[in-house]
Amino acid sequence: MKPIRLVPVFFLVAVLAVGGAALADPSRVHVNEGSAERAIEIAQATVQAMGGWEAVDATRFVSWKFFGRRQHYWDRHTGDIRIETESDGISTIILMNIHTKEGRAFKGGVELEADELAETLEGGHQTWINDAYWMFMPYKLLDPGVTLTYAGEKSTVGGNDAWVLDLTFSDGVGYTPQNRYQVYVGKESGLVEQWDFFADASMDEPNFASPWNDWKMFGRIKLATNHGRDLDWKIAVHDAFPPGLLTDPAVVAE
Repeated sequence: MKPIRLVPVFFLVAVLAVGGAALADPSRVHVNEGSAERAIEIAQATVQAMGGWEAVDATRFVSWKFFGRRQHYWDRHTGDIRIETESDGISTIILMNIHTKEGRAFKGGVELEADELAETLEGGHQTWINDAYWMFMPYKLLDPGVTLTYAGEKSTVGGNDAWVLDLTFSDGVGYTPQNRYQVYVGKESGLVEQWDFFADASMDEPNFASPWNDWKMFGRIKLATNHGRDLDWKIAVHDAFPPGLLTDPAVVAE
């Protein structure tokens, strides 16, 4: 589909909530035709509430631990990542680039090769796409291949009034383009407070609803630190990573 580029006029309440942040940037709108202008306005406003596009662009080195299990390190400017996991006492470290899908992988300290390497890198890329979306989805509401519509006003599970955005994808976007999300943007906070996940866009009821709570500043941007289950995601924004962290499995972050 041809991308739609609309000049958003976002809601006053969201602008006030961020205390005079920079104006929304219409050049960041790449959603499909059929997207709703009101939904785009809300999406732009919530980016401002999280710090704004300039702050996002300036944020380079990020780390987090997905539901306390998988450790991620990401250089947002180069696309280089490091994923650390452990299963049955055996560690796996993946060092790769999310754009080229090329890299190295190590299991139990032994470097993988050939088919095992290819399979591990592919699995690592899929894992990263999933885990990063749980972290940064609100910044990706206006991405290419997204159709964003306005689903009205509802209350979150926690009882907060919210505007609801309906999010679907074009074929070929990511690994699961059949998925659908309803994203709840709090009227008072201007931030995403919940999402409902539908494994298939045709479903009437979601598979689950998950909170986006306890927003905190990391560097110049806000990120949600609580998605339920009361687990520490160990989120951090860094000035730099230790030299070799994204290329050498022996380098330790802490």
